[in-house]
Amino acid sequence: MDPGSDEFLPPPECPVFEPTWAEFRDPLGYIAKIRPIAEKSGICKIRPPTDWQPPFAVEVDNFRFTPRIQRLNELEAQTRVKLNYLDQIAKFWEIQGSSLKIPNVERRILDLYSLSKIVMEEGGYEAICKDRRWARVAQRLNYPPGKNIGSLLRSHYERIIYPYEMFQSGANLVVFSCSQQCNTHPFDNEEKDKEYKPHSIPFRQSVQPSKFSSYSRRAKRLQPDPEPTEEDIEKNPELKKLQIYGAGPKMMGLGLMARDKTLRKKDKEGVICPRTVLMKEERREDGKRMSPLPREDLNHSGEPCTKMTMQLRRNHSSAQFMDSYLCRLCSRGDEDDKLLLCEGCDDSYHIFCLMPPLPEIPRGVWRCPKCIMAECKRPPEAFGFEQATQEYTLQSFGEMADSFKADYFSMPVHMVPTELVEKEFWRLVSSIEEDVTVEYGADIHSKEFGSGFPVSSSKGSLSPEEEEYATSGWNLNVMPVLDQSVLCHINADISGMKVPWLYVGMVFSAFCWHIEDHWSYSINYLHWGEPKTWYGVPSLAAEQLEEVMKKLTPELFDSQPDLLHQLVTLMNPNTLMSHGVPVVRTNQCAGEFVITFPRAYHSGFNQGYNFAEAVNFCTADWLPAGRQCIEHYRRLRRYCVFSHEELICKMAAFPEKLDLNLAVAVHKEMFIMVQEERRLRKALLEKGVTEAEREAFELLPDDERQCMKCKTTCFLSALACYDCPDGLVCLSHINDLCKCSSSRQYLRYRYTLDELPAMLHKLKIRAESFDTWANKVRVALEVEDGRKRSFEELRALESEARERRFPNSDLLQRLRNCLNEAEACASQVLGLVSGQEARIETPQLTLPELRVLLEQMGNLPCAMHQIGDVKDVLEQVEAYQIEAREALASLPLSVALLRSLLEKGQQLGVEVPEAHQLQQQVEQARWLDEVKQALAPSAQRGSLVIMQGLLVTGAKIASSPSVDKARAELQELLTIAERWEEKAHFCLEARQKHPPATLEAIIREAENIPVYLPNIQALKDALAKAHAWIADVDEIQNGDHYPCLDDLEGLVAVGRDLPVGLEELRQLELQVLTAHSWREKASKTFLKKNSCYTLLEVLCPCADAGSDTSKRSRWIEKELGLYRSDTELLGLSAQDLRDPGSVIVAFKEGEQKEKEGILQLRRMNSTKPSPLASSTTAASAASICSRVAAECGQYDKP
Repeated sequence: MDPGSDEFLPPPECPVFEPTWAEFRDPLGYIAKIRPIAEKSGICKIRPPTDWQPPFAVEVDNFRFTPRIQRLNELEAQTRVKLNYLDQIAKFWEIQGSSLKIPNVERRILDLYSLSKIVMEEGGYEAICKDRRWARVAQRLNYPPGKNIGSLLRSHYERIIYPYEMFQSGANLVVFSCSQQCNTHPFDNEEKDKEYKPHSIPFRQSVQPSKFSSYSRRAKRLQPDPEPTEEDIEKNPELKKLQIYGAGPKMMGLGLMARDKTLRKKDKEGVICPRTVLMKEERREDGKRMSPLPREDLNHSGEPCTKMTMQLRRNHSSAQFMDSYLCRLCSRGDEDDKLLLCEGCDDSYHIFCLMPPLPEIPRGVWRCPKCIMAECKRPPEAFGFEQATQEYTLQSFGEMADSFKADYFSMPVHMVPTELVEKEFWRLVSSIEEDVTVEYGADIHSKEFGSGFPVSSSKGSLSPEEEEYATSGWNLNVMPVLDQSVLCHINADISGMKVPWLYVGMVFSAFCWHIEDHWSYSINYLHWGEPKTWYGVPSLAAEQLEEVMKKLTPELFDSQPDLLHQLVTLMNPNTLMSHGVPVVRTNQCAGEFVITFPRAYHSGFNQGYNFAEAVNFCTADWLPAGRQCIEHYRRLRRYCVFSHEELICKMAAFPEKLDLNLAVAVHKEMFIMVQEERRLRKALLEKGVTEAEREAFELLPDDERQCMKCKTTCFLSALACYDCPDGLVCLSHINDLCKCSSSRQYLRYRYTLDELPAMLHKLKIRAESFDTWANKVRVALEVEDGRKRSFEELRALESEARERRFPNSDLLQRLRNCLNEAEACASQVLGLVSGQEARIETPQLTLPELRVLLEQMGNLPCAMHQIGDVKDVLEQVEAYQIEAREALASLPLSVALLRSLLEKGQQLGVEVPEAHQLQQQVEQARWLDEVKQALAPSAQRGSLVIMQGLLVTGAKIASSPSVDKARAELQELLTIAERWEEKAHFCLEARQKHPPATLEAIIREAENIPVYLPNIQALKDALAKAHAWIADVDEIQNGDHYPCLDDLEGLVAVGRDLPVGLEELRQLELQVLTAHSWREKASKTFLKKNSCYTLLEVLCPCADAGSDTSKRSRWIEKELGLYRSDTELLGLSAQDLRDPGSVIVAFKEGEQKEKEGILQLRRMNSTKPSPLASSTTAASAASICSRVAAECGQYDKP
């Protein structure tokens, strides 16, 4: 924004709605539901359910479009006024050969427009100078006081603005001529002044205009622009389809007129003109064309502007030339070499006659003071957007858009805060120094380029998911043609209204303040990309907004009264809010809808690269607004998109196809329209027009049935003239057709005044059909005539409402509730009387419910023939109650009798209280029997689980003295049993084992409990095993039996596992320990390290010690692997080796044999004569004796 102004403050947020899936299934119904809240803000945002995510259906590779060019500071109305003002001043000085330089005051560019406006508001230059109020002017321009800025502003005003203002006011031309010459170069000595170049404004552009253009945007206003040829329009589909009709954020689409190709060639011979699209010439009221361009080009020539160089180009004779040119001041034609010719009006002036006189002929184009004034007062041309020359794909446009945003903000695009973009946008559109250019792919036709939503067509099949979204009412291709929508009755595919438009945006690309065509609704869906920021004004403040904009920028509306309809003008929301206009805002994110309501002004801009789609729709509540819009268009003389009268009549022609709400609304509109038509035709008859002929206006093109005066599209009637066949007028402007006699004029009508009431009557029948039906339903539901209708009659009324598409109402809901209630009653009665199997499947009624059912059936407004069956059942129930009460009074009864009574009650299908009491008695008796059987002495003991189950069951049955007693005994028994179970568990798991006597005492006590206790049983088993183990130990220890070490170790292991404290276990453990100790000592004594013999083999006696040949034979057997050990020689089998007694006997026998063998060997050795042999024999004998002695000592050990 301008320096000195406040920072942008975002307006309050608009309403945001999040429908449920049930609400979301009816789009127009939901919009009607939220309308009372949302229309107060003008716009609202709708977030669909999270799992509603339509696929993007555009063919990305084939999507190519040409965007529009937007220069941001030309969009804002007040900024555009300032720029236009600067252009006029620049043109004023440029025509005189000077350039405009804008001074810098207090480090910011001086706002010349505001300075001029404030001076005028303060009374003018002379009044301010007289009262010395320049300091006040500086204060109003927000300059700080006390720096003599007022004098500086006066100096700048005198030098730059005052000469221009003098000419604008029509001051003396001679006086101005002096001023003109004195200010030829007024500011050349001011180094700080900034030169203003309307032909090339310094700007920071993201996208340059056409490469063929050598002039800036505002420079184009000073030179002729070539209009597009037929070839250009055919090549560029965007040019071919430019129009202003459509929904959502629009760009201005301007009418095109093809120009002869030869004119383009002629332009190329001169100045290179930019290929831009501008509006065609407008006709004024007097029929003359208004061209926004000057009559002649303003190109500067390098030649002196003498009469020879300026005028001899024309085909005039020398004599004619000399006679034609006289000085306008001295009226003489002499000294023609000093005679200046004005390029604008051909008037002549001597250079010495001007005030002050010119010393020489000026170079370039020269214009007289009169032409300078006319040029400066020329109204500015109508503003519009240019079409870019570069074609983009979605990818290339996205790359350009992201690159521009990232470079502009110097950060990744996704990290730029939306608040920062919003503040920067409004700063840029309010700046006269920065000229930022962006591009916007707006108003792209989905019919040609493809919608972003899936669309059902015969070209290709859709997946089930795509088919679901293709038929959804929120699909923008479907919403305009829903049954409740008015636009479905228009056959033509109006682009942007019935057929969606697409929008491809980049950062800062904007859509200006506007309302929808015909004040219709619009809906915009953002498919993907960065958010779109919206601003909205409610319809009640629409005229207020228009008044504020006209008040603040009257210059724009003076030259372009329908400016707000051209979609090219923004105004800061803060400015509007400061003047009392209510404004709201919202950020529309991807996947969200924004809805604008009838006549709600809205505008906004894009936060970055995104893709949106928009379309219009109209509901029944729009019809009055649509009629008011036509009257508004009539006053503005604006063309209609479609004929409102034709739409109403088309709907009235087929009333049975209309939604009821729509039929009611159409009937009201049709009634008003018929009354107005009667009045207009009566006025026409009073004028004297009596001729008439029928005309099918719907078959005529719109441009052939538009009123010459107000541009309204005629349908019901029009006035034409036989002598002036080229035009017609609506009946509101019958005096503006022509000056011909009324007898030559005739009425062209679509329907007679008799046909219109007939159409209205059909509409009335359709609109009042609901009232007729409602009256029938009311009489039936309230039984006003005393006769109850049958169920079938009420069902027929409900079917009629469905077939005739009556709206949901309280009466219809009452009827449906009544039918549902009757069906529910009939279903209950059917389940009650249909038989036992059906009753089992159907939940039983209680006796109060049965009585309520009977009362309910009696109160229903329809006759129920099943009411007799219900009465019969009630009588049966009452008889059963009497019987059951008698039985309960004579207790105790047998279980069999109680069960028979209970079964009888169950067959009734009704829950009788007495049957419940009988059921309790049966359950009590059955449970007591189970407890008695479980605790009987003769019965098998039940487990704890069974007893606990009985206790749980007993807690559920009804209380009685016997039940309570049994329950207490059972609980006590369970408590005792659980305590003994805990004791047994402790004995089984404790580290300190208890002796058998203690365990036996525990078991004896537990035997008295009539419950099977698992831990007690485990303790019994352990004690039995302990007794068996003690018996085994006693058997081993008694007699001559020698136990094997392995057996002793096995007994020790078994004894250790028993949860019983055993004294014998300690003795056995000591014996095993002693045996292990002896074996280790013997092994160390008799076994060599790594010996291949066992201890038994080493200690075994040698039975064949006396055989001389035995040694040789044993050596041979050992070598051949046939060696047998001493144990084998003892004759011990493997079984014998396991028997300690057999081993001892065999060892004694072997020992005896060994002794005998030794003695025999001694005798044999003693018979030998060799002393050496005898000594050897003696040594051997001594060795053997010591071995035998050792072995004998070993055997003596236990």
